[in-house]
Amino acid sequence: MRWQGGEQSENLEDRRGIRPQTAALGGGGLLLVLLIGYFLGIDPQQLNQLIGNAQVGVQGGANGQIEEGPLSPEEQRSREFSATILKFTEEVWSDQFRQSGQRYEPPKMVLFADSVQTGCGNAPAAVGPFYCPADRTVYLDPTFFDELERKLGGSKAEFSQAYVIAHEVGHHVQNLLGYSRVVDEKRRTLPKDEFNQWSVRLELQADYLAGVWAHYGQEKFRFIEPGDTESAIQSARAIGDDRLQKRSTGFTSPENYTHGTSEQRVQWFTRGLQTGDLSMLEKMFEMPYERL
Repeated sequence: MRWQGGEQSENLEDRRGIRPQTAALGGGGLLLVLLIGYFLGIDPQQLNQLIGNAQVGVQGGANGQIEEGPLSPEEQRSREFSATILKFTEEVWSDQFRQSGQRYEPPKMVLFADSVQTGCGNAPAAVGPFYCPADRTVYLDPTFFDELERKLGGSKAEFSQAYVIAHEVGHHVQNLLGYSRVVDEKRRTLPKDEFNQWSVRLELQADYLAGVWAHYGQEKFRFIEPGDTESAIQSARAIGDDRLQKRSTGFTSPENYTHGTSEQRVQWFTRGLQTGDLSMLEKMFEMPYERL
């Protein structure tokens, strides 16, 4: 992916130089469980409840002790990469909103290590990247990409990482356009199995938006290189509900899907990438669930 030398967003905050002194999360087994749990439907607004209010890795640590230090060369590169990708999303979505007579309000992004305090609660890094609508911020521990590659079979290629960031920014776009509000209402009024179908719609729509971003970003910045699309598809396939459920339990439960199958995630990202058709967003909320 061509990104070096691109303009960087001013809406990124890097908190990795400030690390709380906390106990370990419990090893790779717990990390994998939490990571899979995230992709099977953890609601960032309920993070405290879902991690048992254990306050694992709360900012400042159990004794309020803080470690401060400079970023490593690898951390500095990931910061520059994330800030550049975020700027790419700002440029693309500003153009698209402007064409529809609207003004795009970009999200913030926070890079962190170990744990982070958010408007949606305290979160350990093991939950993976997420968007918090309460503070309109994308949260990311870049070491997630190592876990995605090593434990779930995703790709660590840079365009694959950009896809993950664009997916979370896609949730911000949904928030601005009102789709998130529709699904939140469904959460309050529908039984869990019925609501899960709306959660799948929202997640597949965010995958579609990531593809739309890549479509117009390629037109504007020419950042996609040979092999990049395949790397993003590899990661999208790795985090399908069916694949994650099969890995964690040995079987699949379609009624518990919250993000969509591997095939669906690949399909909708690819469709957005190929068409850039924003009129499909409304159609995705209107079509029968079986057609998604």
